[in-house]
Amino acid sequence: MAQDWFLELVKGTGRLLLHPVFYYSLFLAALFGVSRVKRERKNFTVRSEDAFFELRQLFPVGIVIGLVISLIIIGAGIVLPFAAIVLIAAATLLWSFTARLRLLAPAYTVGAAFFALAFLSGKKIVGDLFTNLDEKIYPSIAILLALLTIGEGFLILKNAKKGTSPKLIKSKRGQTVGVHEVKRLWLVPAFMLIPGNTLTLPFDWWPVFTLGENSYSLLLVPFAIGMQQQIKGMLPREAVQQQGRRVIGLGILIALIAAIGYWYPIAAIAAVSIAIIGREALTLLQQMQEENRPFYFAKKNQGVMILGILRGSPAEKMALEVGEHITKVNGTYVHDESSFYEALSRNRAHCKLEVLDTNGQIRFVQRALFEGDHHELGILFVQDEKKWGGK
Repeated sequence: MAQDWFLELVKGTGRLLLHPVFYYSLFLAALFGVSRVKRERKNFTVRSEDAFFELRQLFPVGIVIGLVISLIIIGAGIVLPFAAIVLIAAATLLWSFTARLRLLAPAYTVGAAFFALAFLSGKKIVGDLFTNLDEKIYPSIAILLALLTIGEGFLILKNAKKGTSPKLIKSKRGQTVGVHEVKRLWLVPAFMLIPGNTLTLPFDWWPVFTLGENSYSLLLVPFAIGMQQQIKGMLPREAVQQQGRRVIGLGILIALIAAIGYWYPIAAIAAVSIAIIGREALTLLQQMQEENRPFYFAKKNQGVMILGILRGSPAEKMALEVGEHITKVNGTYVHDESSFYEALSRNRAHCKLEVLDTNGQIRFVQRALFEGDHHELGILFVQDEKKWGGK
């Protein structure tokens, strides 16, 4: 039996390479990376991260989340029909065509697959893919949605706060202000138990239910999870973490309701409906709160606020952070970008800054400047109107 499990794990992992979402996610991440770099160069003439940044975020944390989900799915013996996997992939591809990454949240992709499966069940379409489906599959899909939503929350909490992209926009009053944008795509590869003819039952209680089969196969499924958020009234890190905690809370609520579905099938429908409505409500809540806040990254009368830090720049090595105010440069008060660079140019070998941090505390940072260092320290500001040109 152990040998059967090992072989099925190997084959299940290999099946990942046959899944179109795996390759499509690589393409999407690369596309959004190139698009971000073009926008940042238009706003600042430089980019905050290279075009491969989004690609590098696809897997590391997602693999860990996927491993946890796999252990829960296999340990509990939760079985999903292959039709559900096909429909989730189809929904992922369909929603991606809107270019709105937030629609790749599990609530929308798995939720759409859930209701599509309910509609197509019993119909002879694509062979026997949708025939002979037991009604007990629906609580399992709802549980999967809950697990992926909790995973989405952790991805937002732990990963989305990294590398938020600075952006210049026009306020309603026509002023140039700064915001931060998060467009992130993750791949969460998780093993799913599919009715098949390879694995035998290891325990009397496993799986939770049967579908008229006595054996199952493993399939490593790449679930694409997307996030899109524009932040104007808070520090990016705080806004992203707030959203992540809310999504985790929603996922836990969905899981509790979905579990009841094994005894009362209507609960599975309620869980998926709450997932879709709840996820949309969280997005609207975040947008409404942002609309009611003043712009965090706007020009101030005293000092200049850091909108972005370039990777590997002197500013990063000086531990400067987004949202901090620079009030003095080499002993000279500064009030805008021009006065900042004028004061910086007075001593090209050394830089001393007086900084007001995000907690309102004053600190001093200094560093020798060397040949090859970024001539502007690698700091992005809300640029002067004449420099940005309203782009």
